[in-house]
Amino acid sequence: MRQIQQPSRFIMRVTPSGTGCVGPVRVTRPASNALSNLRHAGKGPAVRRPSGASPRLNHRPISIRSPALPAQEIVQSLAEGFNPLPVVLFFTPGLLTLIYAFVKGKGNLSDGLSRVLTEVSQGYFQPSMGGENIPTAEGELSDLAGDEPLFKALYQWFMDNGGVFKLAFGPKAFIVISDPVVVKHLLKDNAFNYDKGVLAEILEPIMGKGLIPADLETWKVRRRQIVPAFHQAYLENCVKMFGDCTKKTMERLENASVSGTVIDMEQEFLNLGLDIIGIGVFNYDFGSINQQSPVIEAVYGVLKEAEHRSTFYIPYWNIPISKYVVPRQIQFNKDIKVINECLDELIDLAKSSRSVDDIEALQARDYSQVQDASLLRFLVDMRDADLEQKQLRDDLMTMLIAGHETTAAVLTWAIFLLATHPEIQEKAHAELERFADGTTPTLADIATVPYLRNIVAESLRLYPQPPILIRRALADDVLPPGLNGDPNGYPIGKGADLFISVWNLHRSPYLWKEPDAFRPERFSEANANPEFKEWAGYDPEKQGSSLYPNEVASDFAFLPFGGGIRKCVGDQFALMEATVCLMMTLSKYKFELAGSPSDVGMATGATIHTANGLKCRVVTR
Repeated sequence: MRQIQQPSRFIMRVTPSGTGCVGPVRVTRPASNALSNLRHAGKGPAVRRPSGASPRLNHRPISIRSPALPAQEIVQSLAEGFNPLPVVLFFTPGLLTLIYAFVKGKGNLSDGLSRVLTEVSQGYFQPSMGGENIPTAEGELSDLAGDEPLFKALYQWFMDNGGVFKLAFGPKAFIVISDPVVVKHLLKDNAFNYDKGVLAEILEPIMGKGLIPADLETWKVRRRQIVPAFHQAYLENCVKMFGDCTKKTMERLENASVSGTVIDMEQEFLNLGLDIIGIGVFNYDFGSINQQSPVIEAVYGVLKEAEHRSTFYIPYWNIPISKYVVPRQIQFNKDIKVINECLDELIDLAKSSRSVDDIEALQARDYSQVQDASLLRFLVDMRDADLEQKQLRDDLMTMLIAGHETTAAVLTWAIFLLATHPEIQEKAHAELERFADGTTPTLADIATVPYLRNIVAESLRLYPQPPILIRRALADDVLPPGLNGDPNGYPIGKGADLFISVWNLHRSPYLWKEPDAFRPERFSEANANPEFKEWAGYDPEKQGSSLYPNEVASDFAFLPFGGGIRKCVGDQFALMEATVCLMMTLSKYKFELAGSPSDVGMATGATIHTANGLKCRVVTR
């Protein structure tokens, strides 16, 4: 019997040797049946038997291949067994989510997806913040990723939504506060119900348990030890040191004045601030005004990383492997190691020459005769001092990072404002005429320049350092209604994160006349809003013994260095440092912008600084 080969199946067949095997696509069938089937189907011609062909089973089969099925028949056969329901069920939720996000984002899909993620995450990735009666900011959250700093975006939402509103993006949501009555509740009246929250999470790898990121229990202990170190005798000695360091900067200003060279005053002030912190806090001269060193480079590297972490929404640096594979995290850990080694050496040196005494005796020392008048020396010599190495290092790192950049930012924006308001700069020159001979100011001299002190305060009002304070609720609370708010207040839940927008407070048209104008004399004038009876207004008579305006005089509408119990412990140090520097430089030089104000730009991290440096021409008076 003849055999034909038909493709398409695996079968068991018997080989000539009698063994069974599995083989592909070869099927033996009687030829008559095969040909009959082909003829019936009309798929091919009859096959003639070749003459002499043997009918043996082991004869090589004649191969006849069936023509390929048409594509439409294949599709049809597939379609006959296809059930679309599982596919529809699989894709429908995603499609509906995209449609909902598109509507939620008002046509901006990425913005809408961010809002959807926030809604879904409430109660899962983050605790419910409560505050169902708090207005939610309307607008595109993609504005936060634009060229403008975050705090400027918050201002428009403040004008649209009031002093208390919600801001949600990604898996996080915040309550933004721009009302002095609510701020007073957070920072003073119920201050122990709030810690630093997100800020502590960002800064902990840098500052450990230093005063800024520390939890409340640690903060209470460390503050009791650190505050006494900023006593009157120490500050008097520091004023002289401020003057000595400023003289080195003035040498560079003199060279720029003679040569007509444009100089970046922001960088000059950063170098000056670093040298002052080094001597005043550690008894260590960085010498950054005239040179660079690995320690200085490491300090600036850590500052940049702190800025990066404060403005980047996803804390990828918490992933353990990031410090081995992410270049900037590799460099950051190298920088931290350099600084820690330097601080450890300074702490060990101070401990090796420790002279224990009571706080009163330490404050009574003649600091003009003491070889080491640093804050570190005070902390080490204090009886019952906590000499744990890491805690001391965390305290010093906090002062190094926070104290150095903050004062530099105050000076930078003061010079920017004076350069863009020459008439006010002339008034300052007139008040400082008696210091034109190069006399180094004393603490008593600072009290004799009220207009210059108001310039410092007004610079801090327009460019607050920092522009945002961050808090997290440790328990449920009810925020007061504030100006034109819900009369029942705003209930919030434990874990709610809050942004206190100092920028909005300082530029609020409800609190300040001509809020965007540079008017130093405003701090010599009383100011109130009759429609805002819950706010006591600003009264310079309420400053008390302070030489500078503060949150008490303004009823928490002016927060130059925070306010309440967690206010910056070094605020007077920083204000006096800025005042002395301006007294000396403005008594001899006039500053002019080398370009336009728009060339300066603005950027933000831990503080507000320029985007492109403060390029100035220095003119000798």
